[in-house]
Amino acid sequence: MKYNRHAKILEIIEENVIVTQEELAQKLKEQGFDVTQATVSRDIKELRLIKVMSQGEQYRYSVITNEESNISEKLLTILKQSHVSSDYANNIVVIKTLSGMAQAAAAALDSLKWSEVVGTIAGDDTIMIVCRAERMAEDLVNRMNKLVGNK
Repeated sequence: MKYNRHAKILEIIEENVIVTQEELAQKLKEQGFDVTQATVSRDIKELRLIKVMSQGEQYRYSVITNEESNISEKLLTILKQSHVSSDYANNIVVIKTLSGMAQAAAAALDSLKWSEVVGTIAGDDTIMIVCRAERMAEDLVNRMNKLVGNK
């Protein structure tokens, strides 16, 4: 049952722009699956789905590509352990890290290949990220805080 539901979720997100868990749950119900939002949330986590920017500048669920899934857990650990703060001004995000850790943290961020990021520059304890738009910078700060466990 779970395998069939996971296969259907992958099919749904490939064929439709799914923005929320509720939309995904509704599509699954239309396909005959009796699911709750909590079940859909667990499925998203198990399938390692991510939200990516679609053509209409709207986030949608997508499957992690092989490149994205090969990110080293060590780099993510470095990022989480070295993060001090994140903030943005216009389309620029500034991430403060522990002294000497910005380069490694920036490498972890670069390996995530977030589409809204134009580029990163790292010094000793500061990373500057240029985003495509101000709204994307705010979203990136929120996503960064979730990633490192601040929210």
